[in-house]
Amino acid sequence: MKITAQEEYGLRCLLQLAKVPQGQLVSVKEIAVKEGISSAYAEKLLRFLAKAGLVHSMRGIKGGYLLNRPPAHITLGEVVRALGTMESTDHICSSFTGNGEICVHFSNCGIRSAWSDLTNYIQSFLDHTTLENLLGDEYTVANRLGKQAAGRDVETRLKSQI
Repeated sequence: MKITAQEEYGLRCLLQLAKVPQGQLVSVKEIAVKEGISSAYAEKLLRFLAKAGLVHSMRGIKGGYLLNRPPAHITLGEVVRALGTMESTDHICSSFTGNGEICVHFSNCGIRSAWSDLTNYIQSFLDHTTLENLLGDEYTVANRLGKQAAGRDVETRLKSQI
């Protein structure tokens, strides 16, 4: 999976909004300074996020942006979809066709299942990880995400036994 600059900085902008109390406005300039990006770029990213319904803007001297929902109700999957695209197995298979229009292994591919499982795992991780999961220092977040992944692994094993 490739993470674009737009996805990285857009997520950082959202985390700046998630760090303040719900309903508190944060100016574009304040976000831009804290993330080391231009105000114009921060504004562009926030417009994409607003179009996706993740943030709301208020105009005026005391205006700014705020989250439309609590950080616990916004997933990384939503963020990635708002700012870019999620790779699919079809995209991967259609990108590597060699000299032909379609892959020589199109009708019987042993690799496709691996890419499919991997993309499904990534999409599941993104759809189950919220902004709230990413709030805190690196150690805290790593622990939180590790426990979350362990819980999903147990859940997957239990489902396979049924």
